[in-house]
Amino acid sequence: MTFADKVSSVRIILIPAFVSLLIYSRHNPYNPAIKYFAVGVFTLAVLTDFFDGLVARIKKEKSELGQIIDPLADKLLLVTAFISLYLLDFKIPLLIVLVVVSRDAVMLLGFFIIYFLKIELPIAPSMWGKLTTFFQMMTIFCVLLDFPFAQIVWTAAAIFTLISGIAYFARGVRAINDRIGNNNRDSSRG
Repeated sequence: MTFADKVSSVRIILIPAFVSLLIYSRHNPYNPAIKYFAVGVFTLAVLTDFFDGLVARIKKEKSELGQIIDPLADKLLLVTAFISLYLLDFKIPLLIVLVVVSRDAVMLLGFFIIYFLKIELPIAPSMWGKLTTFFQMMTIFCVLLDFPFAQIVWTAAAIFTLISGIAYFARGVRAINDRIGNNNRDSSRG
């Protein structure tokens, strides 16, 4: 396990602490410091997302585990945060949560289909995926800190989530179609 992989693992470990602080802050509304501790833990998790990539590039430590654990850590953090914010009544619309969760569920299903079909498809973030992650993270901050323009940010997050979801879906369909096309050509030659 590389150092960058360990940094990604820290992000996963921070998720229960973040959710616990959210729950505790809802049960203790007269102590706003707890919510700010949750913001601090989420900030630390976001920083690990930045640093694991930076460390991997600087130390040239790209690993197969890192290609899986980094996006998995992002998805676990963000999906958990969106669901928790909604269930704990932090004033985030259900539609936004459903868009985020649905996209990641479809991506996970697609990953398993491609894996079981033994299709080689490198896991690489797209520009749309990076914008999605950025706006989803900003949505969490805006909701937690009660920013007045949170609706604009979560709308942008939903739009980028849909765009990136469509792009990743299309990429997966192309990979499957290429595999089917190659199998058909191979069987017609035999």
